[in-house]
Amino acid sequence: MSAHPPTRPAASGAATASPASPEVAETAKPAEAAASPEVAEAAVSPEAAEIAKPAEAAASPEVAEVAEVVEVRRFWGTLGLPGLVDVHTHFMPERVLRKVWAYFDALGPLTGGIEWPITYRQEEAERAALLRAFGVRAFTAMLYPHKPGMARWLNDWAVGFARRTPDCLHTSTLFPEPGAAAYVREAVEQGTRVFKAHVQVGAYDPSDEALDACWGLLAEAGVPVVVHCGSGPAPGKHTGPEPVARVLARHPRLRLVVAHMGMPEYEDFLDLAERYREVRLDTTMAFTGFSERMAPFPRRALPRLAALGDRVLLGTDFPNIPYPYAHQLDALAGLGLGDDWLRAVCHDNAARLFGLPDAPEPAA
Repeated sequence: MSAHPPTRPAASGAATASPASPEVAETAKPAEAAASPEVAEAAVSPEAAEIAKPAEAAASPEVAEVAEVVEVRRFWGTLGLPGLVDVHTHFMPERVLRKVWAYFDALGPLTGGIEWPITYRQEEAERAALLRAFGVRAFTAMLYPHKPGMARWLNDWAVGFARRTPDCLHTSTLFPEPGAAAYVREAVEQGTRVFKAHVQVGAYDPSDEALDACWGLLAEAGVPVVVHCGSGPAPGKHTGPEPVARVLARHPRLRLVVAHMGMPEYEDFLDLAERYREVRLDTTMAFTGFSERMAPFPRRALPRLAALGDRVLLGTDFPNIPYPYAHQLDALAGLGLGDDWLRAVCHDNAARLFGLPDAPEPAA
């Protein structure tokens, strides 16, 4: 929970979500509908208030899960939004995802040695259904390689996932290797909507010459790239702002989305966003109680964050988070930056970036 009081009724950050029940999975059909009429009605009914009491008081895992759905939907409904857009969610081949979870479970390099219990370990379809139940209109499949020869295979998988998951923004990835420009071009031609680059896990320099043509292609095509380049939770050889700054110096029109707000080098990445109009930041795990213990966001930088309100995007890291989904929303509300900022961050900025239906016009 954030140390600052929220500007609206906040979602609980203390609950622990249970695996999606068949009932919640059913509420999430179809992809265009965030939840069934019954769940939508619960979000505004008197009964919902009773359901949405803290999870400690929940009578069963199923009730706790419905309560979280109600919390999340109340959050965006109170703001007058049609739902949420989450630019940082992870879907990847199951055997790859389970290896990622094993790293978290083992307190490995992805965790920086910190206990990191995965909250949402459901099967793929259940995870997608739960996002829809939350009212997430569009989400991503942030996947990434850690060695040569893996990116093309992941991209091939992502094509199929996007086809069977129409509310997922078709996501691709890359790695500094021979042929990278060819498969990046192929992904763009296949209609990919967003790329993911993970400098920390891939242990590569994003300014590597092998990626230069890729960045140029993506800048020209206007395809955003979500890049984990900050040094949290554990620094890597090429993390931090300098390698990314070299990329932007060569490709200033690249639509770079800095994951995790650049944690912990928040202010350095704010500098880059202020310098380059196409640089954005996603909120993934930032401001939450979990991250504030490790790498607190400097309160002196909040005015800068407010001023960049048109280039901050909601990201959560679902399903790989050690707390309920609702806590990320609570943490954003707790910054005290106002409802207009929350509306932009939680929906409008990403809706414009990705050209979603009913995306609002940019402010004059």
